[in-house]
Amino acid sequence: MLLWIAELSGYAGGLNLFRYITFRTLGATVTALGFVFLFGPAIIYSLRLKQGKGQPIRADGPQTHLAKKGTPTMGGLMILFGLIASTLLWGNLRNGYVWVVLLVTVGFGLIGFYDDYLKVTKQSHKGFSGKARLGLEMFIAGVACYALTRLGNGPTPTSLALPFVNGFVMNLGWFFLIFGAFVITAAGNAVNLTDGLDGLAIVPVMIASGTFALISYLVGNAIYSAYLGVNFVPGTGELTVLCGAVIGAGIGFLWFNAPPAAIFMGDTGSLALGGMLGAIAVAIKHEVVLGIVGGLFVMEALSVIVQVASFKMTGKRVFRMAPIHHHFEAKGWAEPQVVIRFWIIAFVLAMVGLATLKVR
Repeated sequence: MLLWIAELSGYAGGLNLFRYITFRTLGATVTALGFVFLFGPAIIYSLRLKQGKGQPIRADGPQTHLAKKGTPTMGGLMILFGLIASTLLWGNLRNGYVWVVLLVTVGFGLIGFYDDYLKVTKQSHKGFSGKARLGLEMFIAGVACYALTRLGNGPTPTSLALPFVNGFVMNLGWFFLIFGAFVITAAGNAVNLTDGLDGLAIVPVMIASGTFALISYLVGNAIYSAYLGVNFVPGTGELTVLCGAVIGAGIGFLWFNAPPAAIFMGDTGSLALGGMLGAIAVAIKHEVVLGIVGGLFVMEALSVIVQVASFKMTGKRVFRMAPIHHHFEAKGWAEPQVVIRFWIIAFVLAMVGLATLKVR
């Protein structure tokens, strides 16, 4: 909106700054942060009144979590409101990539909201049907991937690029729709599985968002992308603004989610943010890099898959508890130890992901 106003004024005076993605990204970050700080307490108060008993705590989980009983969930609403408001204010609303990523973010957020609603109202950890939820997520992701193919030109929209390999492009054709939908859906659910401890999911999400903010900016710039040898995807530089908004909203949310948490993110936030990261990765042709940068989320998801598969096939568990952050809790790690060490892992993996831009 502000960019549109600046264009109407002919970029008079200081309004010329609105031409720059970097300036608008900073503006989106500060706006989202301010929004969550300003409206966060009211949202938490309202959710606490409406939810009463708050998010149900699993009896078979770590016993230390029973002290969190009564904490409201759906805190992802704070993040989504801040993200959407700042994007609409600072983003280029004529950019199709912005709307596609927002579609995925809001769509996944609504699915997560319904799941949280069922859990709170029924006071059960069993929410939305798993198959129905996955079906809706794949549908939204598939529509988004189709839209992305229509926004691009040439073979690039349906191609897969590999990190560390200069100039490698594999055209997947229509299979790209399935592949891209899988990446987006998997990212959403991987972040959802990671969100089990206070502050555990939001910081790695911010780290990944910062990483993809830089990659989006470079991939959307013809000069930088040619220099680095990565696919140039015109228009995707605008996704940097969305990443900045996530970082701002995430910092604001962490203020309230820091131990002991005043509110939980819930599926409302974790599904939305994971889906957003997946959609950005597909848009900028860095799907494989998402697996590196978001390696922590991959590890969490794989721990659940391995645990379930092992128990069904052999009747034995590989981990004391899954997802894997609960395994370390069961081994005696304090919750802050698990959270901070996982943050460190996320930061290191982000550095490795950025290295793929140059090591070719």
